Amino acid sequence: MDSNVLCKCREDSEEQKKYDEIRNIIDLYRGKEGCLIQVLHAAQKIYGYLPLELQRFIADALNIPFSEVSGVVSFYSFFSVKPRGEHTIRVCLGTACYVRGGKKLVEHIQKTLDVELGGTTSDGKFTFEVARCIGACGLAPAIMIDDVVYKQMTPTKLDSLLAKFYERGGEK
Repeated sequence: MDSNVLCKCREDSEEQKKYDEIRNIIDLYRGKEGCLIQVLHAAQKIYGYLPLELQRFIADALNIPFSEVSGVVSFYSFFSVKPRGEHTIRVCLGTACYVRGGKKLVEHIQKTLDVELGGTTSDGKFTFEVARCIGACGLAPAIMIDDVVYKQMTPTKLDSLLAKFYERGGEK
């Protein structure tokens, strides 16, 4: 049997499992006022991002207009319509971080990981974003990887930190 057919079947099966899980979440929230954001958060966590097909599925399942779902997804920066990396790197560009080297960190990440702002590395390891302030002004310049803040970051420290993510799959 052709291995591509097997792979496609597994992909369809995995896709179906994700949609089933999202359907279960929708069933929990259906009929509750203001549930759309919670459903979208859960769907993105399960699926990884919110492609148009998934947005249509959610709109149909909640019996709301697709334009409402699309409007919420496009309004909030947390939601993504493109696949995201395994980890998210956010460089703080608030005033303190910017003045203390945040812009250099942005340039270093772009060069080192060959990724544009808002993009995902070709290996799918990192999605790269900036934040206006992460509330760590006394630790500037600061970055976040996923939900962990790293203080007084330099390009050299950043290289060491990224190496840990590639070696062990994450900072332990």
